[in-house]
This record gives sequence, C-alpha cells and structure tokens, in this order.
Amino acid sequence: MKKAILSLAAVMFLLSGFSNNVASARSSYIKLSVQATAYCELGLTATGFDLSKNPDAKVIAVDPRVIPLGSRVYIPGYGTAVARDTGGRVKGHIIDLHVRSYAQAIKWGRKRVNIIVYRN
Repeated sequence: MKKAILSLAAVMFLLSGFSNNVASARSSYIKLSVQATAYCELGLTATGFDLSKNPDAKVIAVDPRVIPLGSRVYIPGYGTAVARDTGGRVKGHIIDLHVRSYAQAIKWGRKRVNIIVYRN
C-alpha cells in the first residue's frame, strides 16, 4: 500500500511539472487581430528610440494597454518589429508600422492582420 501511494505521488509530481512547462511554453506569445496602418516620420519615439539615426528600423506604434512597449511583434508582410512608439490615433487593436517613405506607407494602406506578440 505504501509503495502504491509513493508511486502515485511521484507520478503526480512529475505530471504537475510537465503541465507547468507546457503551459509556460504556450504562454510565450499571444495572437491578436489588429488594424495596421503605416507612418514614415523620423525623430524620437515614445520610448526615446531615434528613427532619424535608424530609418530602416522595424518599429511599430501601439496602444501600450494592448501591446506592452518593448515587445517583439511579428507582422505578416512586414516582419518582426519592436513596439517602441505610441500615437494619438493608435488606440485598442490598432498598430502603426514605421516605414522609410511616404510611398511605402501609402502602399501598405490600412489592413487587418493577425500578429504574434512575443512576451518578454
């Protein structure tokens, strides 16, 4: 009887550790559906990142209540960017992608995309 209880306790202990590892692996990112627009302004972002010195940087503006500043975000058609900016019209599930030129911003337009936000 003692052996059965010890075996059961050992199995429960192993399974509890396994389920925690699986849960943490699943929670390393979240998927969101957002409206994505583009902008081409240079200067300092809300986090102090200088787009004038890094015009080709993959930066997005976000609502920090939805996507924390500093998060890595994968956007289909754009790539992996860092949430380093906010904007007056960036509220809720809207993001604004930094691009190098006005022509690129117009070409991107406004579209719904499914993004992946990686947790820090």
